[in-house]
Amino acid sequence: MEKRVTGFGGVFIQCRDKAAMHQWYEKHLGIKMEDWGAMFQRSDDPDPNAYNVLSFFKEGADYFKPSRSSFMLNFRVADLDALVEALRTEGVSLVGEPVNDQFGKFAWVLDPEGNKIELWEQPKED
Repeated sequence: MEKRVTGFGGVFIQCRDKAAMHQWYEKHLGIKMEDWGAMFQRSDDPDPNAYNVLSFFKEGADYFKPSRSSFMLNFRVADLDALVEALRTEGVSLVGEPVNDQFGKFAWVLDPEGNKIELWEQPKED
């Protein structure tokens, strides 16, 4: 199996006021925010199609459950199916079932402190 994690995909943060967070990050940090968040592309990444995201979710969002953390990390992976199989073999339980949609393949695990981690295989470019 290739390297398990190939890079950092993004960070998701729960907040009380999503609009205020977007305005603050745009005004003070110069990050252009879309309704869903912001995307960053790195010219030094070995994958020219790779990108990172910053996204805010309403406090208490179900997407973060069962974690109690106010953040969730997203890591890019090369082969989600192989990684999920390896994690299961190692006794790591998934949170829910993997998903495959227009944005790629996703699976979720909890780290030893109960932080939810999103594993993401970015869709292949045609």
